[in-house]
Amino acid sequence: MSARDAAPTPATGAAGIEFRDVTVRGDDGRVILDSLTMSVPRGEIVALLGPSGAGKTTALRAVAGFQTPSAGQVLLGGRDVTRVAPRDRGIGMVVQSYALFPHMSVAQNVGYGLRSRAVGRRERSERIRDALAMVGMESFADRQPGSLSGGQQQRVAIARALAPRPDVLLLDEPLSALDAQLRSGMLAELARLHRELPDVTMLYVTHGQEEALALADRIAVMADARLVEYGASESLYRDPEYAFTAAFLGAANLLDGEAVDAGTVRVHGVSGPIRTVERLVTGSPARLAVRPHRVRLLEGTDRATNEVVATVTDLQWRGATHQVACVVGPRTFTAELLELVFPPTVGSTVRLGFEPQDVVVVRDDHDPVDGRDRSDRVSSGTEAHRASRQSAAAVAP
Repeated sequence: MSARDAAPTPATGAAGIEFRDVTVRGDDGRVILDSLTMSVPRGEIVALLGPSGAGKTTALRAVAGFQTPSAGQVLLGGRDVTRVAPRDRGIGMVVQSYALFPHMSVAQNVGYGLRSRAVGRRERSERIRDALAMVGMESFADRQPGSLSGGQQQRVAIARALAPRPDVLLLDEPLSALDAQLRSGMLAELARLHRELPDVTMLYVTHGQEEALALADRIAVMADARLVEYGASESLYRDPEYAFTAAFLGAANLLDGEAVDAGTVRVHGVSGPIRTVERLVTGSPARLAVRPHRVRLLEGTDRATNEVVATVTDLQWRGATHQVACVVGPRTFTAELLELVFPPTVGSTVRLGFEPQDVVVVRDDHDPVDGRDRSDRVSSGTEAHRASRQSAAAVAP
């Protein structure tokens, strides 16, 4: 499906985490992770993003050793750990519930994993101090978890995961229990830790697109126990290959039509043609995606290359923007507009415009991908751009 095999070897050595055709079945025999093949380069953060039941946490647990694959291999730093005990994998893990021991002090919680690894008292004290300093909690070493805020408890949980100095850090929706302000602050902290720990590979499970885009070097979009699409965060957001990715990783307006020539699509229910920079086969069906923030409200003599006439069905003021929900032909259509002085009213007819470079041609299906990574893909606006997805796979190492 995409540009490169997902098992490239980074210049710095073996991949941090590698899934090789990993399948996991539940106790009832149901497939809960289906043939996952994906490589996480050492020192990067990769977000596993998708709705509930997508297989994200199952993939994380397979890396941790808490879920045994029915088939396939899990490798850490090039070493097959599929059957290795969790404590021998060199990983740290942070979960959304913090999982701190309430009867232990902060320092004792952070040092718990070090005690189980028989780290000497002096070195243990140094590592506890270093880990707490890394998350800004060194002055809380003697406090009990119950006296801390949710954000502080999560910092302690991260310090505990970092104290053994793992090669791989697994984060399972670590911010979901925090309010919006704390979540924003913790995202900044995790980004800082990523900069300060360039050799630590992080796998981050989330269903929040903003977290994934803010933090991850690459994103793996998952659905129905399968990997839909994988690549550099900006690449997936700006130029998704699949409609599911476009709609889940940031909102997207989807329009269906047929190519009337190489760069023009006649969309069902839209009077005028829609132009795109991407070259299409004349007569072929085409599904188009347009991000709401790329849409403009056209007033008076304003013009755009692509224009649609829409009926407003809802209007929401969100402070800096107005979100305008409309009906265009048989589909809903959303525009995210900078705060309007005179917003349209519900039931009114408006003209909306966007440019060819704002249109992405996407595919409707999302079959399991075969592990290729699109992180090096650059939008070209040419027919060769789509063809390269197949040809690159044939020559990838």
